[in-house]
Amino acid sequence: MTVDTKLPYDRSYIEQFSSQHNEPTWMKELRVSALEKAETLELPKPDKTKIGKWNFTQFKHVATGETISSLSELPTEIQDFFDVDALPENLVIQRNQTVAFAKLSPELANKGVIFTDIFTALKEHEELVKRYYMKDAVSIDEHKLTALHAALMNGGVFVYVPKNVQVEEPIQAIFWQEDPEVALVNHVLVVAEENSSLTYVENYISNNKDEATVANIVTEVIAQDNAKISFGAVDNFAAGTTTYVNRRGVGYRNATIDWALGQMNDGDTISENVTHLVGDGGVSNANAVTVGRGKQTQNFTAKMVQFGKNTDGQILQRGVMKESATSIFNAVGKIEHGASGANSEQTSRVLMLSEKARGDANPILLIEEDDVTAGHAASVGRVDPMQLYYLMSRGISKEEAERLIIHGFLDPVVRQLPIDAVKKQLKQVIERKVD
Repeated sequence: MTVDTKLPYDRSYIEQFSSQHNEPTWMKELRVSALEKAETLELPKPDKTKIGKWNFTQFKHVATGETISSLSELPTEIQDFFDVDALPENLVIQRNQTVAFAKLSPELANKGVIFTDIFTALKEHEELVKRYYMKDAVSIDEHKLTALHAALMNGGVFVYVPKNVQVEEPIQAIFWQEDPEVALVNHVLVVAEENSSLTYVENYISNNKDEATVANIVTEVIAQDNAKISFGAVDNFAAGTTTYVNRRGVGYRNATIDWALGQMNDGDTISENVTHLVGDGGVSNANAVTVGRGKQTQNFTAKMVQFGKNTDGQILQRGVMKESATSIFNAVGKIEHGASGANSEQTSRVLMLSEKARGDANPILLIEEDDVTAGHAASVGRVDPMQLYYLMSRGISKEEAERLIIHGFLDPVVRQLPIDAVKKQLKQVIERKVD
């Protein structure tokens, strides 16, 4: 099968789209420049995964959605993302490209916390967005997909926590790809200033099993000196969505960025989760879990790049493959010259449930400094027959025993999600994918 890689929209369309959203001049110019770059840049080259025939360019770009006055109006699969008996204080729901629901507690608003959709942020907080947007974390010219993202960005949120502000209640965004043909070109920008902290969780969901479309997602997380960001996500795009997701973090002196990612897409997926520990004493824990099924192909890369002294980067990846699914897990620890006292550790484990399933765990350490500690572990295998035998000897059926083993295998990552309702929802998604 040959996939048309011609860009779907031209300069005139980009300029018109930007004008319709009343974007500042610099944003329109960035879009046009990115479109020009996308015409010549190549697709990324993920290790051991050929994506040349994947659909990244054929999609519907705009679709609106209805707003809601009450969360009870949402379908059950959306309500599963939060506790309806204790409604979240800080929540944005994006329905296609429409903000269907938005709420920020008055207490946080009075402290200067910003939590709004990306287009409102460009109007009301232009200088803040301009300061960080695709500069420190992700560049528009990394490859064709980052350039396309910059040119066609059609949704997302902006989260900003001022200096010395501690956000106790989680901030949550739900991105609902309701129209089966619309692309989600989402940009999420999370910034925590000095000595601040927050927990942010995002959820992606779609229902397009047969209709082909695209998700091109870029998330930039910036933690200034002594800031702490806990970032959780559950991605649940249906089989018709080809997904590129790039979550990039930058941590400065004594900053902490913790990731807990549930990557549950049913379509072909490329996922990059890269953290740059720039300042001394920075810490990052990258935890990710996935279940692959059907004929999907997935490529996951978790990477820590440590520049500062006495930094600590930890990677934990766990995946379950069933049917004919194929997944590549790359764990990369890179300690730059001068990052003395740094520690880099990584563990990747893959469990395969069928003869046709394939998993590949690749540990990579790139060390350019002597005074460091580093280690890695990787394993790929099938369900331990001794574990099955032990559980079945207690009167548990083979199917139930296998289910318990899988949940136990994934639990070290699942339990890291910072919102109980989202953790519960992830377990439900795992249950559906494993059955």
